[in-house]
Formats: sequence, C-alpha cells, structure tokens
Amino acid sequence: MNRRTQNPRDGLHAVWEGFIVLLVCVNLALILFDTLFALGPIGDLVKVISPTFHAFYAERVHSNFILIDLAFVAIFVLDVLIGWTLAIAERRYSRWYHYPFVHWYDVLGCIPLGGFRILRALRVVSLLIRLQRLGLIDVRNWAIYQFVDRYWQLLLEELSDRVMIKLFSRMQQEIGSSDDLARRLVNGVIRPRKERVLKDLDRRLSAMVTQGYLGNRPAIERYVGDLIHQALADNAELRNLRRLPLGGKVADTLDAALSDIIVKLVHSGVSGIQGEQFRGLANRLTDEFFEAWLYQDDDTDLALEALLVDIIEVLKQQVLDRRWSTFVGPPAPVHLG
Repeated sequence: MNRRTQNPRDGLHAVWEGFIVLLVCVNLALILFDTLFALGPIGDLVKVISPTFHAFYAERVHSNFILIDLAFVAIFVLDVLIGWTLAIAERRYSRWYHYPFVHWYDVLGCIPLGGFRILRALRVVSLLIRLQRLGLIDVRNWAIYQFVDRYWQLLLEELSDRVMIKLFSRMQQEIGSSDDLARRLVNGVIRPRKERVLKDLDRRLSAMVTQGYLGNRPAIERYVGDLIHQALADNAELRNLRRLPLGGKVADTLDAALSDIIVKLVHSGVSGIQGEQFRGLANRLTDEFFEAWLYQDDDTDLALEALLVDIIEVLKQQVLDRRWSTFVGPPAPVHLG
C-alpha cells in the first residue's frame, strides 16, 4: 500500500525536476546569448550571419527580455513555493522557515532585478544539485569537486582548530584566575566518583596480581626458593649446624620446609585476595589513601591547577601539530600562552 502511494509521487517529482532542469538550461542559455548579443561585435556578427534572425531577436526577444525572464522567474518561484510547502507537509526540517535557507541557491536565483543578474549563475548550482538528485550525474567523482572539497575541509579544519586553541587558552586563563577551582573539581568531580574509582582500582589490582601470579607461578616459586636458600646459606648458626653430625641433613630439611611454607604462604595470600577479609582490609586502606590524596591545602590547589594548565597545553600542542601536519613543511614556532 505504501509503495502504490509512494511511486506516483516519486514519478511526478522526477517529471517536475526534469522540467525545471530543462527550464534552467534554457534560461541560462538565453541569458548567456542575450548578454553576448548586447555586445556590439557579437551583435554585428549575428547580423552579418543572419540579418533576419538578428532583426527578429532584437525586436521580439532582446527588447522584451525582462518580460521573458520574468516568465522563467515566475516558474522558478512556483518551484520554490511548492518545495517549501512539501517540506513543511513532510516535516523535513525542524522549523518551517528553514527551507529557504537550505535552498538559498534557488531563492537567490529567483531575484528578477537586473542588478542581481550575476546571481543567475547560482542556477548552475541548482541545476547540478537537481541532476545529482535525479541520479543523472555524480559530482563527487569530478576532479574539481574533489579539489574544492579538499580545500573546503582544510578551511573548516583550520577554523575549528583556531576556535579550539582560543577556547583552551580561555580555559587556562580561567584556571589561573579562579581561587576555588581545585576545590570545586575535587568536591564536584572526583569525590562523587570515589566509590566507582575505588572499585575499579580494586578490580584492576586483583586481576593484575592474580593473573601475574598464575602466569608466572613456577618462576616465582623458584625465585622465592633461591632467596630462602641463599639466606639460610649466609646464616652463621646454620653454618655451625652443618658442622655437627647429621647437621647438614637437618639444615637441608629446614631449607626445604621454609621454602615450602613461604611458597604456600604466597599462594594463600594471592588466593585470599578474593576473600571478604582481605577485601575489607583493602577497602579501608584504599579509602584512607584516597582521602589522603584528596587532602587539600594551598600547595595542593596550586599543584592541581598547574596540572590542569599543563594538560590543556598538551592538548593545544596536539591540535597545532595535527593542523600543521596537513600542510607541507614543518610547523612554524608558535607561542602558547
């Protein structure tokens, strides 16, 4: 049902678009020819080639060109009004008055005053857009379109980068002139996210310790065993014990037992990270560390403000580097302040 009602409208729209395209071509050709005809040498050349056509055109067309052009303009105005009405009915734009601003090339091309005749060149834009809409051409594949689009994008990027740098500089000035910015950041941004930050930190640390231990358990056990063996070998009492009968065997047994105890202790400690007792202790410690980190005095405020200024400075430099990398050659030195 939707297709049956949509297809006739699409067909009628295509016919009307084709009709307007034809009128635009005829009107542009007529404007061009009449402009050339008004020039003395061109008019004389037409008169030499065909005196009859020259007399007919001068009497019937050139002398009445304004009225003839007004007939074209009337149809173009009707096209704008129809398109505007359809745009309102189909709610294409958020406001009813947006259509003439979006289709500015059609609106300006309808001005019939002789002083605005140069604006008739905008109908070329309208013609290309209509042909693109009908699928008869694809201007995106044209070299001139790609050339203009490339430098248009460069212009937009240059303007946006300048706005960003100006905004960053203003932010740095605001940070330097604000007395309580650091406190507002701590109380309004960091402290409300305290629980989430601590949970994320706990999750990351637990995963890092667990995965690191499980992935390197043989190497860790070997390293711990070597440390214990070296510590016992350097102990004077154990050296004296080895001099006694059966003392060497006792020392070796003690070495193996201590190594086994320490390895099991490390393994139990890593496994206990997921336990409630350890998590409670870790939460209390991280909470105290977090509060100590948020403790504020004059030096803390200055340090945080300096940190923010330096971060914004890095962002500014990144924008400048990205902007200059678009052009050939190294960037010129720029004072950031």
